[in-house]
Amino acid sequence: MNDRITPRTAVQIERIPLTAADGYVLAAVRYRSPEPARAHIVVGGATGVPQAFYKRFAEHAARRGFDVLTLDYRGIGDSAPASLKGFRMDYLDWGRLDLAAGVQAMRQDGVPLYLVGHSYGGHALGLLPRHDWVDGAWTFATGAGWHGWMPPLERLRVLFMWRVLGPVWTRMAGYLPWSRLGMGEDLPLDVYRQWRHWCRFPRYFFDDPHMRATTDRFDDVRFPIVAANALDDAWAPPASRDAFMAGYRNASVRSVTIDSHRAGIGPIGHMGYFRPRALPLWNEALDWFDAQRLRAVPHVR
Repeated sequence: MNDRITPRTAVQIERIPLTAADGYVLAAVRYRSPEPARAHIVVGGATGVPQAFYKRFAEHAARRGFDVLTLDYRGIGDSAPASLKGFRMDYLDWGRLDLAAGVQAMRQDGVPLYLVGHSYGGHALGLLPRHDWVDGAWTFATGAGWHGWMPPLERLRVLFMWRVLGPVWTRMAGYLPWSRLGMGEDLPLDVYRQWRHWCRFPRYFFDDPHMRATTDRFDDVRFPIVAANALDDAWAPPASRDAFMAGYRNASVRSVTIDSHRAGIGPIGHMGYFRPRALPLWNEALDWFDAQRLRAVPHVR
């Protein structure tokens, strides 16, 4: 039975379980619009960021007429085991299994389905087993993760984390105690190892010759994508975005560079895209989804 949360607004909020294709049960929350939904949205979160972080965005989108689903990837938030020590998984599972379960739960004939991706969520778009179920995507802060794209000070911090702090912490704990840095949830060991490995490359896993079978799947993505990155995002500046998004070779990708100070919304960094002051950015994405919906006849799924 769904665990119903008492709504603070007219938005109906439900906790629901999702079962991935391999049987892993994930925690998800659905935000139902008070009016008949004109489209559905699935939010693909960033690495180590629990779904509650996207609650304000989801409620706002629901009030604008979208049904929205957020979820915790396996190993994160309410989808984590009692202990991460000894917990094994593949970093790619978050896209090809977990986000895929959310997409399958939200697809409905005749109703457009869109994705909103934050950081890793923009990677996960290409990992989905069924790209034909998706009508479009808007990403925030998606980049290649390579330290060379970052400003000098952030580059030093990241290299210290990869080369010194991360190896020591994971050896001691059996996972990455990411929360000690105030960066989000603790990370499973396999996530840390794969993330560190691919961040060695300027174009992330597109430059890893062992990932060819996976990256070739990105050629199947043909829905339109808007990739928005802030100038003050030290982890994923526009150059990093462009390096990664070039992997969506057959999709129409439009890059949006956000000068948050000129726009009057203050600092964004890597996490501010989903804080309340970013409301204008949310509306820009939702307006684009509306325009896509009116421009095209949805897929027959």
